[in-house]
Amino acid sequence: MEYILHIVIMLNIYILLVLSANLPVGLANLLSICQAAFYGIGAYFSAYFLMRFQLPFIAVALIVMTLTGLCSLVVSFAPVKLKGDYFVLATLAFQMIVFTVLYNWTDVTRGPYGIPGIPSVKLFGIMSISGIYGYFILTAVLSGSVILLFRKLKFSPYGRVLTAIRSDELSVSALGRNPVHFKTWAFFISAGFSGLAGLIYASYISYIDPTSFTLDESIFILTALFIGGIGNVKGPVLGALFVVVTPEILRFVGLPDAVAANLRQIIYGLTLVLIMYLRPQGLWGKITLK
Repeated sequence: MEYILHIVIMLNIYILLVLSANLPVGLANLLSICQAAFYGIGAYFSAYFLMRFQLPFIAVALIVMTLTGLCSLVVSFAPVKLKGDYFVLATLAFQMIVFTVLYNWTDVTRGPYGIPGIPSVKLFGIMSISGIYGYFILTAVLSGSVILLFRKLKFSPYGRVLTAIRSDELSVSALGRNPVHFKTWAFFISAGFSGLAGLIYASYISYIDPTSFTLDESIFILTALFIGGIGNVKGPVLGALFVVVTPEILRFVGLPDAVAANLRQIIYGLTLVLIMYLRPQGLWGKITLK
């Protein structure tokens, strides 16, 4: 039972990450490959505040989301003005810079040794969320709330402007809207919720190190997004479900761990190729990536 609950907790964390990636990628047409960088920044900020201060969960979450969002301004200040491949390269550079800092700034991040002993979060500063059952409830509530929030956001005036920017940015500019302003906010919100996922991950695992926030992790998040489908809420949730549950199913096939790990990568790659060829909009998507 605890094994199943652990899988559900990780699924809820990835739902947060994939939904966050869907905002700039699926709505604003910004192909970002630095989602794991924001995930890691949020995790390390969380470790600092959880280990140094006795703040309630809501306070820590707001601080971490704000700080991670502010870090996104470093990459979005100029890159959101870039187009296509140039923007992708800018986000790739940011991803590599963040990983290098986390790995080599040993005085702060402990580098490859990681940070152990991260305490659990506390609700209202009193009740500590400890154990797998507590995190199951917490992540289920958070993922459900974020799903509803992003659904509301998609159909809000802001979300409709982002969709319009994706379809025809010049027309949006002609109507008096500033696309750069809306793209910057999309990046800020996306980074903030990725930081929230980092908070949950750090406090749940109670240990973090840079290897959890690599370029491979960013590609993994994008893979889930493209498999599920971009531009709506159901697609990212389905994509997260696919990439989290698939390797667990392979565990019951009886294959050796080394073979199962390689087979998982083959399945992900083959699935992505087939979906891009047969159904470019994803399993539950409505639009295709430009």
